[in-house]
Amino acid sequence: MTRLRPSGTEPVLPSSFAVGTAAQTALAVVALAATEIGHVRNGLEQEVAVDMREAALECCGYFRLDGKAPQAWDRIAGLYACGPGGAGGRVRLHTNFAHHRDGALHLLGLPPGPEATREQVAAALAAWTAESFEDAAANAGVVAAALRTFVRWDRHPQCMAIATLPLVELTRIGNAPPLAWPNLARTDRPLAGLRVLDLTRILAGPACGRTLAAYGADVMLVNSPHLPNIEAIADLSRGKRSTLADLREEGDRGAFAIALAQAHVLLQSYRPGSLAALGFGPDDAHRLRPGIVYASLSAYGRAGPWAQRRGFDSLVQTATGFNDAEGAAAGATEPKALPMQILDMASGFLLAWGIEMALLRQRDDGGSWHVQVSLARTAQWLRSLGRVRAGFAAPRPDFSAQIESSDSGFGRLEALRHAARFSATPALYTRPSVRPGADRLAWS
Repeated sequence: MTRLRPSGTEPVLPSSFAVGTAAQTALAVVALAATEIGHVRNGLEQEVAVDMREAALECCGYFRLDGKAPQAWDRIAGLYACGPGGAGGRVRLHTNFAHHRDGALHLLGLPPGPEATREQVAAALAAWTAESFEDAAANAGVVAAALRTFVRWDRHPQCMAIATLPLVELTRIGNAPPLAWPNLARTDRPLAGLRVLDLTRILAGPACGRTLAAYGADVMLVNSPHLPNIEAIADLSRGKRSTLADLREEGDRGAFAIALAQAHVLLQSYRPGSLAALGFGPDDAHRLRPGIVYASLSAYGRAGPWAQRRGFDSLVQTATGFNDAEGAAAGATEPKALPMQILDMASGFLLAWGIEMALLRQRDDGGSWHVQVSLARTAQWLRSLGRVRAGFAAPRPDFSAQIESSDSGFGRLEALRHAARFSATPALYTRPSVRPGADRLAWS
């Protein structure tokens, strides 16, 4: 029987929330599920060791390119007071992509472009309440979130909607025979030979794909040539092939359909309905590849008035009450972010676990399966883990013991090794991260 060897106790990072417990738990379940897949494939039983501090540090997303740290935020991103004298509450803007920045500036009546200043944005937001700007931004395809307390979020219709959903939702979406898996040698990592199409960007989805790659899966990252990426793609692409495909173009759609017909998993984080409009929604994928595991990541879940709303970890923290609660626990006069983007990373690990469980169900019972995870539902789970007394006494993170270096398509990469330790087949990234388009859209 596979065994887990956890170690460490809270607090491991400065926070009043059990971020270490969340990181360790989410990573442990995905690692254990991988060893179970390996066991049913070749009979090998493994132990898995997961240290809480190492798991939490992996969730911090530390990396360097040619010795330099990336710029984390656009200069106008962040939290702003709204209304005269701040009487309209506070809103957080996420402007790391130019189109999101310019969309927010347009709503505020300001000229687009990188020259905008925080002072200009703050003055313009005096004409809005936080929630009115949040709604206007969502309607315009811009990303923003009003600052809420836990009490206000608990009364929100979206909170009530996602409270009815499981943390990781697995749904059978069609009938199909069990798919044959390639033979697995006892020296192979558990997911070797299983093919994953990774249509995700930013952090949570790519972290899911990277984790599956660390456990041996053949992961093909499929980027759109017209969508921007963040610098963390250099870290999150480790272990993956990387190709470009514009699914609005007939030729690329055809090549993608061929790749899908040979895949075991399709992982995507597009806005709900976007891939279906291009002919690659869950039902389409089932027709093209009966037996597919289709995995979807969203910001606010599949149900409720915000089901179509875009979002990022920092915004979900703000909307769901974490920034307010963390600031209060720290005795700060301002709201405070969690010490890492734990909603992204825990959601990525949980989605990978859901994919593994769906693969096991497909092997035993057949069918095509849809796995769904959302950042907001993960936030509810994190909150359910309770608070950490004296959490802010934890030291700042020290990454030095976990750093590994490699050449990449982006330069010399320093990043963190995977925190789950397998007793027989170590998790590792056999492919260096490469720039989008370095590989063909094919499984050859």
